[in-house]
Amino acid sequence: MGRYFNPTNTGFRKALASEIYIDKSEMIEYLNSIIGGIEPLVCVSRPRRFGKSMAVNMLTAYYSRGCDSQELFDKLKISHFEDYKKHLNQYNVLRIDMQWMIDEAIKAVKYGRETIIFRYVQKQIIKELCKNYPQIVNEGDYSLPEVLQNIYDVTEEQFIIIIDEWDCVFRNNKTNKELQIEYIEMLRGLFKGVIAEESIALAYLTGILPIKKYGTESALNNFKEFTMTEPKQMAEYVGFTEGEVKMLCTKFHMNFEEMKRWYDGYYFKDVGNIYNPRSVVEASLSEKYGGYWTSTETYESLKNYIIMNFDGLKDSIVTMIGGNRCKIDIRAFQNDMVSLKSKDDVMTLLVHLGYLAYYSEKEETFIPNEEVRTEFILAVKNNSWIEVIRAIEQSEELLKATLDGNEKQVARCLEYIHMDTTSILNYNDENALSCVVSLAYYSARKDYIFIREMPTGKGFADIVFVPRKYSDKPALIIELKWNDNAETAISQIKEKKYVRAIQKYTGDILLVGINYDKTTKVHCCKIEKYRK
Repeated sequence: MGRYFNPTNTGFRKALASEIYIDKSEMIEYLNSIIGGIEPLVCVSRPRRFGKSMAVNMLTAYYSRGCDSQELFDKLKISHFEDYKKHLNQYNVLRIDMQWMIDEAIKAVKYGRETIIFRYVQKQIIKELCKNYPQIVNEGDYSLPEVLQNIYDVTEEQFIIIIDEWDCVFRNNKTNKELQIEYIEMLRGLFKGVIAEESIALAYLTGILPIKKYGTESALNNFKEFTMTEPKQMAEYVGFTEGEVKMLCTKFHMNFEEMKRWYDGYYFKDVGNIYNPRSVVEASLSEKYGGYWTSTETYESLKNYIIMNFDGLKDSIVTMIGGNRCKIDIRAFQNDMVSLKSKDDVMTLLVHLGYLAYYSEKEETFIPNEEVRTEFILAVKNNSWIEVIRAIEQSEELLKATLDGNEKQVARCLEYIHMDTTSILNYNDENALSCVVSLAYYSARKDYIFIREMPTGKGFADIVFVPRKYSDKPALIIELKWNDNAETAISQIKEKKYVRAIQKYTGDILLVGINYDKTTKVHCCKIEKYRK
């Protein structure tokens, strides 16, 4: 029992005693299914404050021989599985907080207690192993892989290695290639070849970034990776599920619809909507919605990425602020913060950081929720994207004119916003018109659920705004035309019965037709109140 070797269950015990604890222990069953197998190496990456350290504490408490955790786990979901007790507190565990370890190693090198950072890291762990295996391990040993193999050769005891913040070297030392190579070589020593095959029963690495690529290959290509773009079996454990959030809203008397607007958005196939756990907890405890997750980081990191002068990046950011999705190719991303060569690289990084969500079925990315959207707006303001800010500021006037049925004012507002954003969005087709209109109605999101291309049974309504439960505003069905006329747009809404798509909505409905004439560069608007 020590700091690194077979730690106690103190951290997990504290988590269970907190006012809000969501049981994610079923993830242990997947790890139990691969433990001791031919591929027992796992790397789980997810954004900051998405429960990485809690998972590390849970796994430590479950596997470590340094504690008895049956009373903690007997009441959790994992206890219902057949092999639950088979693995409970049965393993030698090495738990490493890599961020803390490297900070200590840097101090040791600075003050002359060591010359090589990762030799210091290994020696600190070896000191504890020496106390427990004095006949096998010497304090002068400095190769952790060799020490673990020596222990296995004598005792046949395997280890579970759990590393938190595994990627901190690549995040905090972005340009220090020498340190990164030294680190990767240490990890290769632990997790490659015969040492990994014999002495490692399971490895669980967690951080923000996936494992670093060199060219098309991963530096540790024998790891199973679970990421924000491919969460696979770990999808349910990335954040809170919709059912879990509904339960918390009931318990803390919170409005679920507002919780969804602020913190939903990370959608995974077969699991559904995933919510930001940190923010849901903070909102529930404080009984107030706000930017809790983003407050852990300044907007500077986001700002620095979105100002990169890659072709089409600004266009995509503006499109997503307006509530639309953008195509993305995630394959070329090198899993670091410096090898960024295209807008796809930047957007893929933002997915892993949690600033964007990824819809794998269509290979699209988007801003997940209101909390993150406000962070993008702040970054845009401080990047002096004046035309975008003006469009957002005019959106209140546009919404008011729409609700008042002021067709001429709606057309004028759209023309102003069109002229401001033409330099960003290539205004050459109906899809671009849709992007501009979505941005123009930005302020409507406070009172409406925005749906683009809503299926209706006889086609797709271009844009639909469904009022939130607390709103007394009418629903809006917006149809867009290009080089046609606004009356035709209204007729299409009626003929294709788009209203049926929101037939469960019982309030007033406004039909809005918008046309843009490419030759005259004039917008026209037609607004009708739907009569039921």
